[in-house]
Amino acid sequence: MNETRPVAYTRIPRIDPAIIARAGRNSMADLHEGLGAIAGRRCLLSPSMRPVWQGSKTCGQAVTCYNYPGDNLLLHVAAKLAEPGDVIVATNGGSAQGALWGDMITYYARCKGIAGAVVDGAVRDTGRVREMGFPVFSTAVSVSHPEKRGPGSANVPVVVAGVMVNPGDLVIADDDGVLAIPPELVEAAVDNAEARAAKEEGFRDRLDKGSTMYDLLEIERDVAACGLIEIDGTWMDGKTSET
Repeated sequence: MNETRPVAYTRIPRIDPAIIARAGRNSMADLHEGLGAIAGRRCLLSPSMRPVWQGSKTCGQAVTCYNYPGDNLLLHVAAKLAEPGDVIVATNGGSAQGALWGDMITYYARCKGIAGAVVDGAVRDTGRVREMGFPVFSTAVSVSHPEKRGPGSANVPVVVAGVMVNPGDLVIADDDGVLAIPPELVEAAVDNAEARAAKEEGFRDRLDKGSTMYDLLEIERDVAACGLIEIDGTWMDGKTSET
């Protein structure tokens, strides 16, 4: 196949649905921490990617599409290919020219059982998207008219808000932002996120009984390691007024 031309792959690698369900019960922050310092940063989309409405949350595998700036033809191809529970991940390079997502594709996606959309580009009809309760995350809001001429591709690797997202990556999104986790990292991230959530629940119990965050996190150790000096007084002590 000559992949210099527009191309749409019809399938994505599939993750065990039980693992996806477990991931969806965790917060994006816990999964981010569960990935570790390096992978967690590598999988975290730019903070410019924000929910269209507060309280949005989605978890599903990425069906990707690249759209020519000002055009959303391939987004509709991706919506056709997506299966129930998938998340459409769309980009036009981050341009606000030509809204990639709006109310009618939202209505269709909801009818089809698509889990959400992550859009590096503009969305519109945000009030109606919110009324439908459909999770959409985007880097811009604009009513700018989109064409449907192409070119573009679907279910190929795309760069979205600074992160390479491959078809089949697990997308987790909530009010804190968006993660795109490669399939081979998902199970470990979920295991670690669940352990972290359990540990923090234990912390809450101890805080209710009078413990401090300083003690729970063993901050004294870290303070000593960084060489911090504590001075018993204010920063003004020992200073004289200049006349």
